[in-house]
Amino acid sequence: MFYREAGDFSTTYREDSQTFPIKFDRYRYYAVLLIAFAIIPFLLNDYWVNAIFLPFLIYSIAAIGLNILTGYCGQVSLGTGGFMAVGAYATYKLMTAFPEVSMVVHILLAGGITAFVGVLFGLPSLRIKGFYLAVATLAAQFFLVWLFNRVPWFYNYSASGQINSPERTLFGIPITGANTEPWAVYLFCLVFVTLSAIIARNLTRGAMGRKWMAIRDMDIAAEIIGVNPLTAKLSAFAISSFFVGVSGALFFSVYLGAVEVGEVFGINKSFLVLFMIIIGGLGSIFGSFAGAAFLVLLPVLLKNVLVTGLGWPTDLAAHLEFMIVGFLIIVFLIVEPHGIAQLWRVAKEKLRLWPFPH
Repeated sequence: MFYREAGDFSTTYREDSQTFPIKFDRYRYYAVLLIAFAIIPFLLNDYWVNAIFLPFLIYSIAAIGLNILTGYCGQVSLGTGGFMAVGAYATYKLMTAFPEVSMVVHILLAGGITAFVGVLFGLPSLRIKGFYLAVATLAAQFFLVWLFNRVPWFYNYSASGQINSPERTLFGIPITGANTEPWAVYLFCLVFVTLSAIIARNLTRGAMGRKWMAIRDMDIAAEIIGVNPLTAKLSAFAISSFFVGVSGALFFSVYLGAVEVGEVFGINKSFLVLFMIIIGGLGSIFGSFAGAAFLVLLPVLLKNVLVTGLGWPTDLAAHLEFMIVGFLIIVFLIVEPHGIAQLWRVAKEKLRLWPFPH
């Protein structure tokens, strides 16, 4: 079969420890990046960007962040929507206060601010875990939404309580506002997604990732062998919140352009990102992309097939979407807890041994 690594062996530690040790995997990801950067931008229009590509890219960053915290470190969080709101409002304040500073700097600073907030709300994880930690992060979700709704300073005393993204350019090309081009906003988000995936992949495969996984598997045993739970858990909260804050900043400034916190970053957003990593696969960077792709494409597919094609009512299609997602979550949790990523790994194992039985 076409998936083989016979004769593909490493002769140095550097070769063996690279991100993708198998040549076929490396070439496959190089091909995906080539298509994403060099071909797709020429095929885009407004519908494809706004309905599929931008939500997929932005949610992928949020899913990577939550997967680091929940999938790799084992700390349950239901506050993703609130942390995305921190990134969005931090970006808004920075854009309005420092209009001469690059948009890239604003987004990275917003991620840093979100990381700081994430560490503050991650402090209870040093004493509680499991269901109680989930409740604590859920409280953070409601508190942050309440804060951004009730303190007028965050939305610059606007009468509507809504924040609007000012127009900004990068290298003279508009990336926020009404005059953006589909390829420009797509490439802008794609760069952040690519860097986030590379950083997350290397973090989870390094010493820090091994500490996170030791805490996840058995925190008491990890502490006995020398893993500091304070630094491990708080670093997971910080890095996770950074990625989630960047996704919130992009979601507000590049994708939506205008945000009202209760409607956009409510508890439903937290559950949506959590469902992405459950379906895609806990403890897998690829699973973050797979889950985001599935939950972004599913409503688009149902709308085009059922509503546009078969004439179903829109609300019926929306209810069917909830039923499908709920059914799949139950199936994955029972049958395949590691999600789509594990199914992909099993398929590769089958291809390695084909046509012989396994």
